[in-house]
Parts: sequence; structure tokens; C-alpha cells
Amino acid sequence: MRRIGLFGGSFNPPHLGHLHLAEVLQDTFELDKVFLIPAKKPPHKSDKAYAAAEDRLRMCQLMSEVHDWLDVSDFELHQEQVSYTYYTAKYFTETYPEDKFFLLVGSDMLTSFTEWFRWQDILQMVSLACIAREQDEYEKLIPFAENLRQTGEIYLVNAEIFTVSSTKIRDMLGKNQNCSCYLSQKIVKYIREKNLYTGSDAECIR
Repeated sequence: MRRIGLFGGSFNPPHLGHLHLAEVLQDTFELDKVFLIPAKKPPHKSDKAYAAAEDRLRMCQLMSEVHDWLDVSDFELHQEQVSYTYYTAKYFTETYPEDKFFLLVGSDMLTSFTEWFRWQDILQMVSLACIAREQDEYEKLIPFAENLRQTGEIYLVNAEIFTVSSTKIRDMLGKNQNCSCYLSQKIVKYIREKNLYTGSDAECIR
């Protein structure tokens, strides 16, 4: 039985903070594999602010080349219905029925998890892994974790977080600022070649 992590998000673009979270997840739970799962483009996002699905998928693939345990799934990008986590968890557990799954969620997702579509069913298929950024945040999450443990496996992890947001990176790219400390060189090169997140030929490495 393999131990597999599921890490979903917009990955717009995928940055070193995402890679750090994947590494924490893999190391903490001794996972054999972690799947990056880019989500569909929300209909209210502009093309300038939100890269196309094929571009976000390709950038995730470039980031996954760093480790042999890191992989990418395009499952959610090909779904016609809303990409509820329930369907993603169902797909993976049915595709790999012998394996155990850990779903990475943020602290805000953990506190609102009981509002998710078919959340009880999700907890029958996967374990939740929530990474807290600070001790104070960890303490606040304990009651929510304890409540959810009545339904499934919930894990809280205290870990140092690589603080950066995709929004900040897109803003830096639009202003032609150096963002090489947040993105791998391969992804920087891809963004430059595809002219993503800006209408100019901005370079983010000088």
C-alpha cells in the first residue's frame, strides 16, 4: 500500500511556497507520492490575472521535475461539473483502491470543512492534513480538528511556511520586478516565453 498526498489549488503560478508545502507533506507523512492538482479557471477571473489551464498544468509539471515523488494530475481540468473535492477524492481512491490518501488543506479550509460538498464522504476516503503556520494558529485549529475526528482522520502539522502568495508574484511580474526568489528558473523562463500575467515582454530575472 502506497501513501499518497493530494495537493489541489489554482497554482497561478506554482511557486516555491507550494513546493515547500509539498515537501512538508511528503516528509511528515512519509509519502510515496504527492499529486499537484491544478483547478479549473474560475469564470469571474480575467485572462490577465488567470493563466490558461494548459499553462498552469505545464508549470506544475516543470515544478514536479524537482523530485521523483512529485507528480501532476489534470483530473479537475477535464471535469464538466464543478470541481468539488468529493469528486477528486472519489476519482483517486477508485483509481488506486489499495493506497492511503492524505488531502492537504489550509487552515481556513479546515475551519469551514463542514460546509464542503459531501464532506462526511470525503473523510471516509481520505485523511486531512492541515499545516499550521504559527503556534497561535495551531492552537486555534485544535477544536475544529477534534470535531472532525468524530468522522475521520485529521492531522495538524506545525511547520515553518515559505511566505508568499501567487497574487504578490503576479503583481511583481506585472511590474517587471525580480521574482526569482519565489519561482524556479524553469517556471520563470516559461512565463517569460508565454508572456503570462502581463501584456509586455517583462522579464522577472535580471
